[in-house]
Amino acid sequence: MSTPTESADGTEAFAADWAEWRAAHERQRADPHGFLAVTHLHWLDASPTRLDGAPGTWSVENDVVRLVLRAGERVLRAGQELNADGTGATVFLGPISEREGLNLRVEDTGAGHTVIELAKRGGRYVVRPRHPLNPLLTGYRGTPAYTPKPEYSVTGIFVPFDQPRSTTVGAAAEGIHHVYEAPGELRFRLRGNDLVLTAFNGHVPGTLSVLFTDATSGTTTYSANRSLSVAAPGPDGTVTLDFNRAVNLPCAYTDLATCPLPPSENRLPVAVEAGEQTPYERQDAS
Repeated sequence: MSTPTESADGTEAFAADWAEWRAAHERQRADPHGFLAVTHLHWLDASPTRLDGAPGTWSVENDVVRLVLRAGERVLRAGQELNADGTGATVFLGPISEREGLNLRVEDTGAGHTVIELAKRGGRYVVRPRHPLNPLLTGYRGTPAYTPKPEYSVTGIFVPFDQPRSTTVGAAAEGIHHVYEAPGELRFRLRGNDLVLTAFNGHVPGTLSVLFTDATSGTTTYSANRSLSVAAPGPDGTVTLDFNRAVNLPCAYTDLATCPLPPSENRLPVAVEAGEQTPYERQDAS
């Protein structure tokens, strides 16, 4: 049904293209305020609480977050001081849509600045401070990966559902679930096996995203999940699944993540020996 694909210039060009993509992905992962910079994870409720790593007192009620700043606590949103006169302020933030968020900035003397992420995950509000001196980020050594092989880049077909299916999946954070719209499934052949994956909508309209595990999960790759982005299907539904570009989610590196888990049907019975492997951080902890 599907066949391996490679660049017209052969495996060297294929590998060079992969290396360029991977370098860009690693730069993004090591962003000074990316997920490796997260220092704490705080779930909000109606009780006003001071949080480690973040100024102010935080609470949430009726889908709106209330932040009370003391005199001298400086927090900026989009460059604007929330405590403009420095004497204290009460700020209301939200509502925020599921899987969306906003960032606040806290200036730190001589050590960069903290970004305070406020987001909604599984219907609950979460606060995650991010600082560029977080040891997980400063000690990051890169992520091991399989050598790219053209046979793990395959052509498949996107088969849309009659109606998008609301799909509930578990999460790396205990006690919450994520709900995604699944527009259809991807059918392809890999290592002599006809396989199917439920696809979710990607970040860019028209693109798709797949969460999966396979026979390498828990051995050479992270046990809980990996993710693969898929470009928008062609007019005939054709897609390319390049498993050499399968990547880890934040939960592979830190317990301060709320990553979704794959739907049960996305547990592939074959070994996908392609893409990113178990991070050094998890290897060191085992």
